Amino acid sequence: MENRRFYSHGKLLITGEYLVLDGAQALALPTKYGQDMQVSLCEKPAIIWRSMEVDGTVWMEERFSVNRIVDGGIENSDSDYLKTLLRILGAAAKANPHFFKSSQGYCIETRLEFPRLWGLGTSSTLINNIAQWVGIDAFQLLEDSFGGSGYDIACAQHDTAVLYTKTACGPLVEAVELKPVFSQYLYFVYLNQKQSSKDGIARYRNFSGDITSKRDEINAITKRLLQVTELDELELLLEQHETIIASVIGMPKIKDLKFPDFPGAIKSLGAWGGDFVLVTAKKNPQAYFKAKGFETVLSYDSMIL
Repeated sequence: MENRRFYSHGKLLITGEYLVLDGAQALALPTKYGQDMQVSLCEKPAIIWRSMEVDGTVWMEERFSVNRIVDGGIENSDSDYLKTLLRILGAAAKANPHFFKSSQGYCIETRLEFPRLWGLGTSSTLINNIAQWVGIDAFQLLEDSFGGSGYDIACAQHDTAVLYTKTACGPLVEAVELKPVFSQYLYFVYLNQKQSSKDGIARYRNFSGDITSKRDEINAITKRLLQVTELDELELLLEQHETIIASVIGMPKIKDLKFPDFPGAIKSLGAWGGDFVLVTAKKNPQAYFKAKGFETVLSYDSMIL
């Protein structure tokens, strides 16, 4: 076997955060930044694994026997990174029992195209790459290892925007063309902290209101977003979306909390309170956000495929 290379795109969830878990149709965008994985055979029956940051820094380097994958051997002394990796590889081995053979070893090197803390899908891109390598379904591998809605796997596999719906019969993924005529007025700002999705989901699960009606409202916004041609209308839709999600998870809107004087719209993406926000601005807002300590301001066209 010659060296094999696998690649997956990162992700940003534009609409449907949290409610996507209960069947909302979510609009998600694959990013220009992703993760690369290269696999080659090793002479010894072991896995030699190196994971690198975008700058080439090695953030995980592990060596372990293939038998640990097959037998599910996670030990207390293992690093958190290794425990996560073994959980994914163990689920992959169960899905394809004939793939991992104790007599065959692999040298594997992964490299991110974005800083890990950005929250663009370090885990989802890895899961999709491993699924490609082992020859199994990536959505099932996600379900068997981490769980989640799966929209990030859809982004990993597509180079266009996707409409994603989680159903009892499996994921529905529809590739859609989304090229906003006003994309020059859209920016993504990193809020300097990787937010815990688990915490956000826990708050969402505490909502005692009518999830179905909230889901229907979000679905209507998603549909309109695909047809919007004016920046003013987009800003109105983003504000409506923020208001709905704020009511569901019981948290203040990020604009009210941190940027009340900003003239454009600001929408949280994914887990609220961290990661990236989507910003509308008639002129580059970099100076505004840098003055508040947020250095990473990326244009829509530089971030999105």
